[in-house]
Amino acid sequence: MAATTTDTNNYKFNHSMIRVKDPKESVKFYEFLGMKVIKRLQFPESKFDLYFLGYDGAGAPSAGRSTFDRQGLIELTHNYGTETDPHYKVNNGNAEPHRGFGHVCVAVDHIRAACARLEDAGYRFQKRLEDGRMRHIAFALDPDGYWVEIISLRSGSKGADDPEEAKALVSDPGTYRMNHTMIRVKDAEKSLKFYQEVLGMSLFRTSEQPAAKFNLYFLGYPGERGVPADGFSAEYEGLLELTWNYGTEKDPDFKYHDGNAEPQGFGHICVSVDNLEAACARFESLGVGWKKRLTEGRMKNVAFVLDPDGYWVEIVQNESFSGKENF
Repeated sequence: MAATTTDTNNYKFNHSMIRVKDPKESVKFYEFLGMKVIKRLQFPESKFDLYFLGYDGAGAPSAGRSTFDRQGLIELTHNYGTETDPHYKVNNGNAEPHRGFGHVCVAVDHIRAACARLEDAGYRFQKRLEDGRMRHIAFALDPDGYWVEIISLRSGSKGADDPEEAKALVSDPGTYRMNHTMIRVKDAEKSLKFYQEVLGMSLFRTSEQPAAKFNLYFLGYPGERGVPADGFSAEYEGLLELTWNYGTEKDPDFKYHDGNAEPQGFGHICVSVDNLEAACARFESLGVGWKKRLTEGRMKNVAFVLDPDGYWVEIVQNESFSGKENF
């Protein structure tokens, strides 16, 4: 590829970053969900470490690839000392008045068995399968209280397996997928335009809920598989779910919390690109808002653009195109 070109068909939704209090407990939780630490970056001079986790077993779409040639990773950011600070607490993005980021989502083989396995291990739930009207999804809580949605990998499954039958099932975390990250958006039209026309994502499906006055939009990079004809995308990694509550776009004072202003929690999503300089030049030509250009700060190998709600989108080089490690 020429140094002056970039193609959004090569882009990937690489990771979502969340801040954590105690990395040992957080890594333990996500490893219990079948993930493994793909890369750890240490910055002792700046007093923080980064842990990149993802699915790497046989059959996982990103298995064996270099860190930034993957989709569906979770980046845990640990600032030294938080684990011993009794007052430190993250903002999980779901409590007023600091809502914004909503959750990450893991797709599993047998949803009842997977939820039972989590509960047996002592992990808490925001919503169990039997709670509320939606009996085909659950929300587990990670050690910091971030919501982790649990859905089924099986097309057509509503999760209503017979509880007695479910006891005989064994859930295999090696089959799980980090399916999507959800953020709330103020103006669906503006956000869809940004993620499709600027970042080059495709709209996989739309779920309209007029009775509840919200819509869900699932976007991602389809790659060689393409966009699923039936809209079922649980087997994919690295999707983005936009949640739009009707009417927020009409309120001039309405604003979601980006996770980086206090109180902090969620940090950013990250897209890896084929040519970092060319991609950033393209973004500049499209008039995006910037949090950090490549030329700014000490780290010249990452940039951050801003989406219409002010969420940070990190832009990094995919090593498979450059032939060299980023960090």
